[in-house]
Amino acid sequence: MASHPSSSDAQAGAMADITSQMENLSSSLPIAEQAIARDFEEEESPVEEASESESESDGSSTIRQYSMINSYRRPSFVNPGARPTAIFASSLPSQSHFPDAKRHGYLSKQEREAVREEQRSLLRDNHLLPPKHPRRGSDGSPSGNLRGRISFPSLRRAKSANAGEEAQSSQPSERSALLGNPELPYGGLDTPKTISQKWGEAVAAGKITTTWQRETKVLVRSSGPLILTFLLQYSLPVASIFTVGHIGKIELGAVSLASMTASITGYAVYQGLATSLDTLCAQAYGSGRPHLVGLQLQRMLYFLWLITIPIAIIWAFGTQILSLIVPEEETARLAGLYLKVLIAGAPGYAAFESGKRYLQAQGLFKANMYILLICAPLNAFMNYLFVWRLRWGFIGAPIAVSITENLMPLLLFLYVRFIDGYQCWGGFSRRALQNWMPMIKLSLPGLVMVLAEFLAFEILTLSSSWLGPTQLAAQSVLGSITGITFQIPFPMSVAASTRIANLIGATLALPAKTAAKVALAASIVVGIFNLLLLSLLREYIPRLFTPDEEVIELVSRLLPLCAAFQLFDALAANCNGILRGLGKQEIGGYVGLFAYYVVGIPISFGTGFGAGWGLWGLWSGPAIALGVVAGIECLYIYNTSWEDAVAAAEERNAVA
Repeated sequence: MASHPSSSDAQAGAMADITSQMENLSSSLPIAEQAIARDFEEEESPVEEASESESESDGSSTIRQYSMINSYRRPSFVNPGARPTAIFASSLPSQSHFPDAKRHGYLSKQEREAVREEQRSLLRDNHLLPPKHPRRGSDGSPSGNLRGRISFPSLRRAKSANAGEEAQSSQPSERSALLGNPELPYGGLDTPKTISQKWGEAVAAGKITTTWQRETKVLVRSSGPLILTFLLQYSLPVASIFTVGHIGKIELGAVSLASMTASITGYAVYQGLATSLDTLCAQAYGSGRPHLVGLQLQRMLYFLWLITIPIAIIWAFGTQILSLIVPEEETARLAGLYLKVLIAGAPGYAAFESGKRYLQAQGLFKANMYILLICAPLNAFMNYLFVWRLRWGFIGAPIAVSITENLMPLLLFLYVRFIDGYQCWGGFSRRALQNWMPMIKLSLPGLVMVLAEFLAFEILTLSSSWLGPTQLAAQSVLGSITGITFQIPFPMSVAASTRIANLIGATLALPAKTAAKVALAASIVVGIFNLLLLSLLREYIPRLFTPDEEVIELVSRLLPLCAAFQLFDALAANCNGILRGLGKQEIGGYVGLFAYYVVGIPISFGTGFGAGWGLWGLWSGPAIALGVVAGIECLYIYNTSWEDAVAAAEERNAVA
């Protein structure tokens, strides 16, 4: 199905989304370390490392070991298209080679505050810190103590809490803090040092628990901005399909075919190659030489612009290439025309892919959402203006896309220049033309995995072109619809993986398991919602994309099949998120590749062409493949030892 590649950003207050570039940890980190070490040697005037308070890490090694800071992982490539790849690996590099590296895990000031707020919140909910605004009667009076003790979490910990107070009677306790400072937020115990100390002691004593209500609230709060960002990003190609689809079914099929070709031969290449910055920029930022982040940005930018040359050649001859594959001559001609116009936007897209990772390395996750809040509505307006108001017709859609792709890096530049992110820019340097091999070695695995995932689903669009223009147009509509519905469960999976990874990294096995259960339950709810939405509105949704009655009828007959696998789709997405949080990303990747390439695609071709089922057959393959993914991964998660996952996280953090 047609998908437009993009990034994902999350709010720092939700501790951002998790994941990193698609390569093996054991092979990527030494390469990155060598690259940064070489940059250190070549740097003529080292930048003095910014001093930062480490009071929150004061105390015993036990406290540092159980800090949620150790569990934090920076975000990376996530493709909010039709189906993002599930093969990820931790990108947090080892610091052993850099004695001046920040030992706190490459966190910016905002990120550290987010982690501290999460610790404060859990301590408060477990009655290990007083509430922020104590209610009347909660200041140690019998009525206030009674209300505190009858709460569900307190019932489970009453005995151990009382024992702890007796053993530490000589030290200030939660009760004494409330009595001594009844007017202060959190009883005056919300200093970084106190929070860090209480957190370490509570985790070591097994006092930190959570509830499904709390995890539901966290999941909703974290996934909200992600869903908005992903829907806005996905609206960029959908706007063209939506606008051009009202011209005719040939045009509708052509724009879908062109988007698919652009994704496989161009956008996915940019995304895959840029994944190396998730390691290199993060390590450069954490090394205490922030200007090296800008140096890595320059290298990737030049590299992607160099790669743009062969991509532009392929797009320029798009008509001739597609004519050899697609039987409909007019469809191939229009798709080739679309690709020719997209050449103008390719350098801008490459710059945006590099620039967003430059900001992510600094913990700036909101920039992409702000940019999309401007560009997505503007893109939809330009599509309508060029195609219909100015009567440019089909060619107006790619013009609007190209303008948007050049506008996004421009707005990103303005954000860095006037708002935040400029601290890591040291100016243009000739050193950016050197030391490319580590970057290329880290980029190639990500490129392979991104292309593999794109190809698994985009091949449906290419195959449907052999069934006729009506089927190709219907495939375009179906791909767009299922792509939109996927933008709800997938952002939820990103938020869930963040939450689970941080809880596991903080050695909280049972709370992490509770968060996973909540994520799976939420995915079932979302899957049922999508199922009902597509089933009940199957007669109306196709009319939003095309006025052609033949296409509308075909789509309405196929929507129940697409609705049927929405539950599997949502489950599979969230299972992948849980596996990423567990640090078992490779399991999701291998299962996905097996399901799509060994099960799904053969079934699609066998039933679609061999049995003559047409689009029904083509879509039956992904439906069964998603069921296989959901079943295998749910079984794996059910049998997972969460204590072993905590032990593995401790080993990784010990190295980091």
